[in-house]
Order: sequence, then structure tokens, then C-alpha cells
Amino acid sequence: MDIVAGMPFCRHRARLGSGGEAWFMSSQLLSPIDLGGGVVLQAPVILAPMAGVTDLPFRRLARRLGAGLVVSEMIASWAMIRENENTLRMAEVADDGPNSVQLAGCDPEAMGQAARIAVDRGADIIDINFGCPVKKVAVGQLAGSALMRDEAQAGRLLEGVVRAVDVPVTLKMRMGWDHNSLNAPRLARIAQESGIRMVTVHGRTRQQFYNGTADWHFVRNVVDAVDLPVIVNGDILTVEDARVALERSGARGVMIGRGCYGRPWFLAQVARALVHGENVPEPDLAAEKAIVLEHYGMMIDHFGAHPGLRLARKHVSWYSAGLPDSAGFRAAVNRVDTVDAVIGMIHEFYDRQIEAGNVRGPRPSTVGAERAAAQAA
Repeated sequence: MDIVAGMPFCRHRARLGSGGEAWFMSSQLLSPIDLGGGVVLQAPVILAPMAGVTDLPFRRLARRLGAGLVVSEMIASWAMIRENENTLRMAEVADDGPNSVQLAGCDPEAMGQAARIAVDRGADIIDINFGCPVKKVAVGQLAGSALMRDEAQAGRLLEGVVRAVDVPVTLKMRMGWDHNSLNAPRLARIAQESGIRMVTVHGRTRQQFYNGTADWHFVRNVVDAVDLPVIVNGDILTVEDARVALERSGARGVMIGRGCYGRPWFLAQVARALVHGENVPEPDLAAEKAIVLEHYGMMIDHFGAHPGLRLARKHVSWYSAGLPDSAGFRAAVNRVDTVDAVIGMIHEFYDRQIEAGNVRGPRPSTVGAERAAAQAA
């Protein structure tokens, strides 16, 4: 699981944040988390569950590159119980653990049954979703973030899942439904009493969806409320962001979602920096090309030629973003309908970038944006 040993990364010092500050630390900010049941997160740097993104190929790739834990896409409990082919495919786990399967629902019995199915199929951890803000889930199904509005039902659901399985059960939630009901600390205490082993908090309310900026400071209220390990989530785009999020929140680890779009190696960069104090720069474009081709091949193998080609388009788009002529490349990829044609286009695009001597600039940074806004004020 060593990103340095596994890929030919460039050797120059990475530039992160608007000021290019040195972000590698001599002191250890992260340490292993023992969830019980023989499950230990050696590096609590976690790939967030993301619909349409954290399918099995992406999770396998993230684990190979060095992610501490990967979480499946959110799976509805009723769909898991029906055991239809697409749902069971979503619940497949990577070759090496730990692996977490995230479930959403509002009925304790159904959630427990779904959790047992997931464990029987190899899940090392069951994660419960109290954070999804999507209307179909939170309003239509009274699941996801809607459970933050019914603490009694939330407690019954948590207890039901914990009783149903013999693996660690974790919880992902938001700060609250809105800024008038910031009840995450209270729900964390309910979770602890129910037997939950770890809590992740996204630093926004349901009302915010993904607008505004994640409030890493608020997560400290949850940390102070319980004896459980707490994970901070939201707007972690660079290693500096991860370090500052940990310092502001007091959390034991980080969960990263959109910061991994087109960057499955980013979790390993964070882990190496904040667990080992090592600076792992961005891959050079030759290494990036190899990862893109590997990922593309994994998607074709897993989903089949036509579905894999279609589902891989967004990943190819994210990988190429920020490079010269990436818009034209993405448009061309979206027009072709054969696997070999796309593979040829990936080779051609990256070879052209390498021959021209192109390199990536600094990645966008939440902390860097804060700093720029403060300087402009």
C-alpha cells in the first residue's frame, strides 16, 4: 500500500496552497484507530462514500495507492434486501481490507437485515448514513440527514444495526438539519450509547447541501461530546487543508470526497504527510497517464465495455482537468464509442502534454482561498 513504491512520482517538492508553504510535518498528526473486532485503521485517511464515484474500481485503485479506508457508495437498505444485481455490485469490496459498506434507511429491522447481507459479502465495517441531503433520500425516504430531525428514531436505528452484526458500525452525519438545529454533538452521544465505534461529521448542515464552506471548527463540539474517534469531512482539497482541518476540529482522522476527483492518490499523500511526516508530491504526467489507463481498464473489466466506457467518462474528465486543451480532449472522449479509441486518445493526450513539457500548477486549496479572502478584506 505504498504510493511511493508503487508509482514513479516526480521528485520535485510539491507546491500546495496559494503560498506554497511546506506542509509536511515533523510531528505525527494521525495515529491508528482501533475500531474493535480486529479492525484497525492504520492511517485514518478515508475515502468518502460518493454516489456514482466510489464504485469498486475506484475503491480498489484508492486502496492500492494507499488509502487507509474506502467506503462504498450509499446503498438503500431496501435495495440490499432485494439483492438485485446492481445493488450487490455496489456492495462488492476491494481485495484487501478494511472495507466499509454504507447503508441508508429509516427502518431498524430492514437496516439490520441489509447490514447482515453486506457483512456476509465481505464488509469489515458497516457505515450508517445520516448525512445525505438529497431530497429523494432525506424527504422521500425519511433517511439520510432526515434522521437528524428524529433523535429517538435515530437511536433505535443505530441500536438495531449494532445488534444485527458482529463487525464495527460507524456513523456519518452533518452538523444538523439547519443552523437552528445543530444537534450533531447530541446525536454523537446517542451513537456512543448505541454502540457505534466511530463518527464522521461533514461540516455543513443539510440545508446547506454543498454550498458555503465546511465548518471544521464546529466538529470540535462533537469531539468534546464523546469518547469515540471523530473524523472531520468537507472541503479537504490539499494536504494543508487536511492539517488545518485536524487542528481546528481536534478530530482523529479525515474523510475526503470531492478532493479525490481525478486524484485517487491524494489520500495516500495525506496519509504519508500526516502519519509519517513525509512529503509525497503530485505524480508527474507519465505516472498520471499510467493511473488513468489502469483505472480505465479496471472500469471496463468490472462493468463491461459499453457501460464501463460511459461510466468512465467523468473520471477521464476529472483527470485531465487543468491541462492545456483538456476541454477539447473531454469533448472528443465523450463522442467516441469504442474502448480502443478512448485508450488511444488517452495515450495521445498525455504524450502531447509530456512532449510539450507541461506540468500541473498548484491545486485549489480551501485554506488558500480563506487566506486570499482575508488579505483582500
